[in-house]
Amino acid sequence: MRYIDLRSDTVTQPTDEMREAMAKAIVGDDVYGDDPTICLLEKKAAEYAGKEAALFVPSGTMGNQLAVMTHTRRGNEVIAGENSHIVQHEVGATAVLSGVQLKTIKGEKGVMEPQAVLRAIRDNDIHCPETGLICMENALSNGTVVPLATMKEIYSIAKKHNLPVHLDGARLFNAAAFLGVEAAQITQYTDSVMFCLSKGLCAPVGSMLAGSKQFIERARKNRKLLGGGMRQAGILAAAGLIALEKMTTRLHMDHDNAKYLAKRLAEIPGIKLLNEDIHINMVFFSIEETGISSDRLVEGLFEKGIKINGVEDGQMRYVTNNDVTKEDIDYTIQCMKEIVK
Repeated sequence: MRYIDLRSDTVTQPTDEMREAMAKAIVGDDVYGDDPTICLLEKKAAEYAGKEAALFVPSGTMGNQLAVMTHTRRGNEVIAGENSHIVQHEVGATAVLSGVQLKTIKGEKGVMEPQAVLRAIRDNDIHCPETGLICMENALSNGTVVPLATMKEIYSIAKKHNLPVHLDGARLFNAAAFLGVEAAQITQYTDSVMFCLSKGLCAPVGSMLAGSKQFIERARKNRKLLGGGMRQAGILAAAGLIALEKMTTRLHMDHDNAKYLAKRLAEIPGIKLLNEDIHINMVFFSIEETGISSDRLVEGLFEKGIKINGVEDGQMRYVTNNDVTKEDIDYTIQCMKEIVK
């Protein structure tokens, strides 16, 4: 049975073209550096990110943690948004793996305000940890895209204090599609960037970490330390190449579908949209006024072939992706209306 899956864009299936490319991929041993498909992916990823070099990693979390580990020293403090993925969804890895602590910044819709970042940078006090890194995120996990002007100002502050900047760009290409710019125009305000090949780009596994050649050389050794050195990983890289070259150009379709989904959700009595200004492929809403529980909606839709997540922090989230059509959205709304009634 085919399910309509709105839980996340992490659930996307690899395309038929990806599956064929994976089956026919020319491979080597990546730890030895002789997997040609990996080498090509890393070269192209660096070009897309506007950086000197790139490194293939199994997951976005590993990419972010390698960046923290490579940029910082033990005992440093890392500045990040309070609701960022690095803070909320990476299992406290910054403390466990790198021995650093986090200084979190509250922002409007999650966007860090440059002057708040400036105030968070430690001065030279013997009692205080030394600020070692500033982490930005774009697009944010709440669906908001950070303006380039904000990133530029934060980057300028970082450079004045000789601090590196890392970007969690898990959905970098969604942000680029919304802003109408190339990804490199976003990453120019960072020293390193992680972006996912999975999620909306549909590759089954993998993310990229990009930065200077020296940074990537150190990160490659840290990847080995974490057990991330892979062998014939070109099978995965083959799908990653298609993700970069073809799937990045269709993300606007997911964004358009998200706007359509929001419009249709607003038709249901009791549904309250929480972000009417849709930036990327995420729609947040509340069902409190419908009179039905989150569990009832999850169960009812599953019975009709639709997968959703329940309430988190009072919000529900639907995410459009390559496998969700407008017809799927119409069917979902029809089913929701029946359940709410």
